[in-house]
Amino acid sequence: MSVDQREWMWVPAASAIAREAGAVLREFFSKGVATEYKGDADLVTVADRTAEKLIRERLAAVFPEHGIYGEEGTRDRLDGAFRWYVDPLDGTTNFAHGFPQFAVSMGLEQRPAGLAPTADGTLVAAVIYDPMRDELYVAERGRGALLNDKPIHVTRTPELCESLLATGFPSHKRHENPNIHFYHEFCLRSHGVRRAGSAALDLAYVAAGRLDGFWEFNLNPWDTAAGILLVEEAGGRVTDFAGEHFRLDSRETLASNGLIHAELMSFFAEMFAGRNLSPIPTAKEFAAHRAARAAKRG
Repeated sequence: MSVDQREWMWVPAASAIAREAGAVLREFFSKGVATEYKGDADLVTVADRTAEKLIRERLAAVFPEHGIYGEEGTRDRLDGAFRWYVDPLDGTTNFAHGFPQFAVSMGLEQRPAGLAPTADGTLVAAVIYDPMRDELYVAERGRGALLNDKPIHVTRTPELCESLLATGFPSHKRHENPNIHFYHEFCLRSHGVRRAGSAALDLAYVAAGRLDGFWEFNLNPWDTAAGILLVEEAGGRVTDFAGEHFRLDSRETLASNGLIHAELMSFFAEMFAGRNLSPIPTAKEFAAHRAARAAKRG
């Protein structure tokens, strides 16, 4: 059943902007673009900059008092009561290589008067648009989360061993990033770990029930702001690896359906402490565990 969004405050206008930016990305993607480097290893294209310019102009016209904090350098009106975190092209490396997994991500934070510059406000609206699949994920605080106007919810998968997870790796300093060790362990202890290259879409997939959990190191506010609210409004949970309240400047992002969250945190705690993990069950042991759980439910 489709949800009437006429009473939603920010999502209708932001959705139209995201769709327009997505159309720009599709056009660039069909033609191909040259890539550049910002810093030592991070890729950027004319598509990133063109889409951010469009979003900046459209937001300023519709919400003239709102601030904008964009990945490609936009820093407008950051002292306002509302601030959009914008990633005009989340998944630039995919885009540059012709891999059709990328999105426009826009998350809105409400910042009350007197809030310290380093403190978080409240995330109140989210829009993530996948232009290659024409999938629009939206949420407003207290109103739930939608995919193409239909309500979405996180999964009910109860345990890690039956979960499908996702993660990501940085485009630079991978040799200094510990995530490969977690990737290895979670691959062995779940139905699998996907690494598709767009944190915004990974979070949207958790909200939509396509994934049971997601983790990553060193993301930025424009990567996570929209996805966090989507997951929470779809019934999931987002924290750091220790279960503490997630902050937009957190170096750790852990999102899940909520049911497997404690188990995920336990693995992070054990691995960070250097302790031995529990043995990985054999196929026969896994089947016996499932049968015992089913019998307990029955």
